[in-house]
Amino acid sequence: MATAETRQRDWYVVDAEGKTLGRLATQIADALRGKRKPEYTPHCDTGDFVVVVNAAKIRVTGNKLNDKLYHRHSGYPGGLRSRTLAEMLDRRPEEVVRIAVKGMLPRNRLARQQLTKLKVYAGPEHPHDAQQPRELEVDA
Repeated sequence: MATAETRQRDWYVVDAEGKTLGRLATQIADALRGKRKPEYTPHCDTGDFVVVVNAAKIRVTGNKLNDKLYHRHSGYPGGLRSRTLAEMLDRRPEEVVRIAVKGMLPRNRLARQQLTKLKVYAGPEHPHDAQQPRELEVDA
């Protein structure tokens, strides 16, 4: 059983270019939760840091670019705003990956803490070279 003192956090980098969004998000969520490790403990944060690059170049199947909608609400009457996946990829491609991974995590305080270990960048550059991230093997 892992504890906060015995856990080991690694840094991984994932190149999202040409990868399918949902399949990529499930494997990133598993790495954030620590399910890839033998000492996985459900109530303890044993996951790793994940850096995603080229988030603007993800791929989706079917007609999701035009059909998939992202909603947000301002809190005021009539304040519902919607954007398609194509518009989100143009404006904020980092949010597309972050929202997909967030949907694959449980809805609790631990998952919100684990989501902070996800770093997403639209282009190929990231400022985490000092952590010496390794390449994460993803099947997409």
